[in-house]
Amino acid sequence: MKISGIASLDHAPQVVAEWLNELQEDLGWSDRARTYLLFRTTLQTVRDFLTVDEAADLAAQLPLLIRGIFFEGWVPSRTPVHPRSVDDFLERVTRHFPTEPLVEPDVAVAAVFDLLRRHVSMGEFQQVAWAMRRPLRDLWM
Repeated sequence: MKISGIASLDHAPQVVAEWLNELQEDLGWSDRARTYLLFRTTLQTVRDFLTVDEAADLAAQLPLLIRGIFFEGWVPSRTPVHPRSVDDFLERVTRHFPTEPLVEPDVAVAAVFDLLRRHVSMGEFQQVAWAMRRPLRDLWM
C-alpha cells in the first residue's frame, strides 16, 4: 500500500514488523508489545553505552524507522553512560519490565543482539563489539 509514494517511507513499517517477527520467534514470545519493549530498550541501551560517533555509525546501518527508535529520547551529551558493565546494561533493560520481569534478561538481550547481527554489516557489528567492555562484548558476540 503506497501512502507517500516514497518507497523507503512506505516500506519502513513493514521492516519493523519483520524485525519484530524475527525477534518474537527467536524468543518464543506471543506478546508483541513485550517484544517491542525489549527491542526498543535494548537498542537504546546499546546506543547509550556507545560514544556519539559509534552510535551514529551504528545508526547509519539501521533501516529508517528502526533508526528513529534508536535515536528516540537520545541526549548525546550524556553518552556514553558510566558505569558500563553487563549488570548495568541488563539493569537498564530490566527496569522497563516492572510488572512482568524478564526471567532471563541476558538471554533476551542476547536475542536482540543476534537480531542486529543478522541485519547490520559484520564490520559494523564488530566495531560496536570492540567499543564495549569485555564482559558485555562477550554477550554481544
